[in-house]
Amino acid sequence: MAKIQVYTKFMCPYCTRAKALLESKGAAFEEIDVTMDRAGFDAMVERANGSRTVPQIFIDDRHIGGSDELAALDQRGGLDPLLHNAAS
Repeated sequence: MAKIQVYTKFMCPYCTRAKALLESKGAAFEEIDVTMDRAGFDAMVERANGSRTVPQIFIDDRHIGGSDELAALDQRGGLDPLLHNAAS
């Protein structure tokens, strides 16, 4: 199964949208809430090549980006193969 990590903040509508898309695919993911976690936020920024917005999504340590990038990946047909190839 794919290892999916989603960095989020409390009350973030983009985070909610990204999580809903992953849930609709039946994908299990680890949510890392960085609302009050400065060290976690700093780690996210480093992993995401300087991106400071949430969500930041990683599938098997591959940086996908945020909610818009995840949705675009799905629209291009690229999300399902990532989820299924990692699961095999």
